[in-house]
Amino acid sequence: MPDTPHTPHTVSDVMTRPVAAVDRRARFKEIVETLQRWQVSALPVVSAERRVVGVVSEADLLPKEGFREADPDRLARLRLFDDVRRAEAVTAGELMSSPAVTVHADATLAQAARTMARASVKRLPVVDGDGLLVGIVSRADLLKVFLRSDEDLAREVRRVLGQLFAAPAKDLQVAVADGVVTLSGHFRDRSLVPVVARLVRGIEGVVDVEFDVTVVAPVQAGPRGGDAPR
Repeated sequence: MPDTPHTPHTVSDVMTRPVAAVDRRARFKEIVETLQRWQVSALPVVSAERRVVGVVSEADLLPKEGFREADPDRLARLRLFDDVRRAEAVTAGELMSSPAVTVHADATLAQAARTMARASVKRLPVVDGDGLLVGIVSRADLLKVFLRSDEDLAREVRRVLGQLFAAPAKDLQVAVADGVVTLSGHFRDRSLVPVVARLVRGIEGVVDVEFDVTVVAPVQAGPRGGDAPR
């Protein structure tokens, strides 16, 4: 992933495009051929206007093969209702999982990751403001931020600390190795340590943050109009 001067990254920075998709009327064999041609494991299902209406995956197609050798009895059909339904389906509209869980192109990578986790999915169709398909983002895409170079991360850490904490930033040295940020030097206020840790961990691509700092108490001024007590 190329070095960038700012975070957070958005889904549009890492998503895959162009993206393969099928119409809800696409037949079973067409779906399999499209999966093979694009070397993907799932496809968005779209309307004529390219609005995402569902997702069809290899897992949706496999029941047709699984039930080929035996017709399940009534109890098995009740227990495996979704699999039986998919085994008998022939179009994307019948096979797909719907409604599709999607993400907007301008969402942050953290938002996309939370959406994936909540929905227990491996990929998300990406839509624009009108709900039209513009790409797809996978778990692997979200991990691309960890490919940022250590030098790029160090610049980003210095920029963030310099903008928000000008005083402590000049007393801190930043080193990054394999994505782990080490801050060394002096803090004038112990309460800033967890604040800085949270800010640095919030930079995309940072694996962890470690501190090797000392807290230096500010020099106390003497009574007004006189010398400091001896």
